Amino acid sequence: MVSQISLFGIAVNNRVKVKYNKYRLLNGKIKTLFQQVNDGSIITRFDKTPLPEKATDVVCPHFVELKWAYGCPFDCSWCYLKGTFRFRPEGIKPVIKDLEKVKLHVQTFLNEVKEPEILNTGELADSLMLENGSNAFSKFIIPLFETQNKHKVLFVTKSSNIKNLLNINPHNQVIVSFTLNALPVDELWEKKAPRVLNRIKAAEELHNSGYEVRIRIDPMVPIDNWEKSYQELIDYVFSRFTPERITLGSLRGLQSTINGTKDRSWVHYLKETSNWGKKIDFTTRLKMYSSIIDYLKQEYEYHDMAFCKETKAMWQKLGMNYKNIKCNCIW
Repeated sequence: MVSQISLFGIAVNNRVKVKYNKYRLLNGKIKTLFQQVNDGSIITRFDKTPLPEKATDVVCPHFVELKWAYGCPFDCSWCYLKGTFRFRPEGIKPVIKDLEKVKLHVQTFLNEVKEPEILNTGELADSLMLENGSNAFSKFIIPLFETQNKHKVLFVTKSSNIKNLLNINPHNQVIVSFTLNALPVDELWEKKAPRVLNRIKAAEELHNSGYEVRIRIDPMVPIDNWEKSYQELIDYVFSRFTPERITLGSLRGLQSTINGTKDRSWVHYLKETSNWGKKIDFTTRLKMYSSIIDYLKQEYEYHDMAFCKETKAMWQKLGMNYKNIKCNCIW
């Protein structure tokens, strides 16, 4: 979804406006969709990636962001927030926005927007990064979404702190997506995040409690013996539960991210460019994706897969139709 064709809005309570636009979708169709609430500072459609035209253009169906906070305590080496917030003196230190404003905008969205949407709370922050404090986001946001049955809230996280979620019922309008990686990759470049095995155990608990659970294996890195390491990750996940959806992504880096990070030991893997930063070379990425896709199909008869920020050429080479994409942040 990319080109904005017209703009109009609907006034709500003389204070808050819900704005819509006509968008051209990945499949070429034009459709009127939600764009933002007021100025988009809390809820807006992510539309920074243009429709893929060239082979090196990445595919990303535009999703809706719920920007309740920004920052992340986990400080992964390649985190794009380091580029996004490079001019902030606090860097990626977590900050919560005005929750009264968040509540007003969310309630307005839920009441006014008719087309079902998933609101991603983990684009500019880890969705579960502040669950130990008095402002636990899950306890604030889930009850709001449970007042209706049309829209869902998406948690994207590397946390294993799910104690609040386990005590919240009902949770029918909630999706939790855990970002995972091969154990050696986690140990090298995700040092402040909870260990991957702990995340998987948390995902299993939520799955067993009736939550819809997705996983992202991202960013995949071609370390030594990468195939064995990623197969072991998959085996561990499927020994615990079956994810509702798996989204794969490979290491990539916007120049702002590379400039903003101190640990650049991963940058040497990036060999080519796209319209969404530098990437691992095409041949290596193809081998990695093909290996994981084949393993999931052969060992687990699993087919619900897609890619994150991957190029049009890669989708086509793998024989997959990006126009029907079903990835982490959308239905």
